[in-house]
Amino acid sequence: MTLIEKILSNPQAYSLDVETLGECKIESPIRNREFIDTEERILITENVKKLKYVTDRLGTPPSFERAGPHQKIFHDPTWSRVGILTAGGLCPGLNHVIKGLVEILMFDYGIKTIYGIRYGYAGLIPRYGYQPIMLNTDTVDTIHEQGGTLLGSSRGQQDTGELVDALARMNINLLFCIGGDGSLRCARDIAEECKRRKLAVSVIGIPKTIDNDLHFVGRSFGFETAVAEATQIIQAAHTEAKGTFNGIGLVKLMGRDSGFIAAYATLANPVVNFCLIPELDFELDGPHGLLAALTYRFERFKDHVVIVVAEGAGQRHITDQPERRDPSGNILKKDIGEYLHHRIRDHFTKLRREASVKYFDPSYTIRSVPAKGTDAIRCYMLARNAVHAAMAGRTNCVVGNQNDWYTLVPIRLATINRQKVNLNSDLWRAVLDATGQSLYFNGDSANGMLNGEAVP
Repeated sequence: MTLIEKILSNPQAYSLDVETLGECKIESPIRNREFIDTEERILITENVKKLKYVTDRLGTPPSFERAGPHQKIFHDPTWSRVGILTAGGLCPGLNHVIKGLVEILMFDYGIKTIYGIRYGYAGLIPRYGYQPIMLNTDTVDTIHEQGGTLLGSSRGQQDTGELVDALARMNINLLFCIGGDGSLRCARDIAEECKRRKLAVSVIGIPKTIDNDLHFVGRSFGFETAVAEATQIIQAAHTEAKGTFNGIGLVKLMGRDSGFIAAYATLANPVVNFCLIPELDFELDGPHGLLAALTYRFERFKDHVVIVVAEGAGQRHITDQPERRDPSGNILKKDIGEYLHHRIRDHFTKLRREASVKYFDPSYTIRSVPAKGTDAIRCYMLARNAVHAAMAGRTNCVVGNQNDWYTLVPIRLATINRQKVNLNSDLWRAVLDATGQSLYFNGDSANGMLNGEAVP
């Protein structure tokens, strides 16, 4: 059951309302702007049947607060001081978001004191000695042309009390945290500690997860760029595979717990024959395992194959490596790409059959480029709505995206668990159609046997 389905079946168990610091009494300095109505809300789903079920029971369907500029704001721009930080792994679009935040803060609200916190949350801890950068429209003018983040990033948990001490010491009342689930949970802890201390600090999250594994944020920034960059790698793998008899192009893409990049990159490149994701519990050995499926394709259909595997797929097959964790406590995935590379090569060597495996691991290349196209636009829109939310005194929330609407989502709800590919969804069924991998895994027992000219 998806999170939306859980909410619709038991809406009383979930809070969709965002915390506020108090009544908005200050007239917004924004001019010539259509302001949003504070009562405007956006439905969590467009499925009429499901909404009717909830509405019939409760009278009001579940919805999120709409993001946007308010006519009355909570924070006085004249006295506001801002902190911006990026945490976790790199992702296309980080500099776009930083630039957007600074420009909206300065151009729309006239705020001039904007600290760029260096190297994630560690930049707020004095003993590390990371000096903040003073940001303005000149310092961020062209940073969107570069990948990575002007501010630097880091992993690892910091003491919440020390972080809030730093905010109080620097008189920061607006904190923007650009990060994934772990970074957003830290932002939530900061917001809750500020509330406990009765500090009027707006803590706003901007969702950064190249794996697209956060709930209710739509397609997170950097995701489309990652898929587009993966296209070139997959095309190269296809060329290499076709360049030799029984050629195998093996591509490992990002996706620790969710296989969205692998799935979308596969659909964008119908030359892929196998898409392996963390949600799919595939076999490696045996008559219906991957190795037998590759052999079957070579024997019955084509003399080349392209495999896309997400980094978190097939972890149970790697039993000879100890568990490791990163500084944030996340379990580091074992290298499924190298593992498959060796297992596939050894398999055909034992069979005494000719096969050539070309392995591609473009993970760092993909995540270190600047955002492109609609991804870059999404970065700016997220930044814009994050600033408006903060100035209106919203806190402990992340900017989300429901279709064409930007919304405010409680951090606790967005990070309740990782969003995953539903193996019964249209997305995954489309992947199966595009790859034809069900045929290869099932071998001669597959229904509707295809001839060699009809398979992908």
